[in-house]
Amino acid sequence: MAVVLIIDDSPTELHLFQSMLEKAGFDTLVADSGEEGLKAARTSRPDCILMDVVMPGMNGFQATRQLTKDPITASIPVIIITTKDQETDKIWGMRQGAVDYLVKPIVPKELVAMINTVMAA
Repeated sequence: MAVVLIIDDSPTELHLFQSMLEKAGFDTLVADSGEEGLKAARTSRPDCILMDVVMPGMNGFQATRQLTKDPITASIPVIIITTKDQETDKIWGMRQGAVDYLVKPIVPKELVAMINTVMAA
């Protein structure tokens, strides 16, 4: 079964994403900060990562950049999740190494379809 690491500082969002993905048959891991997400990605090597953008400390763009530069985690696809519906966020996220982008609130079917697509690539 595919494992998805969810990195978000909001307990509500973590629970929501975790519920969506587990109902769709994924195993999930959660981290509540960019720093914790990096550690979890390095030790667990998930199949995909959902990355919130706005977090205290290390933001999602910084964490994504570190993941894509680390040989241990560079091959793990990262999907940026943000509340900002701006084209600049998408472009910035892709420059940091993200493979795709979704805007909150997330539609479960779209999320599952995107995860399946990026894992198949």
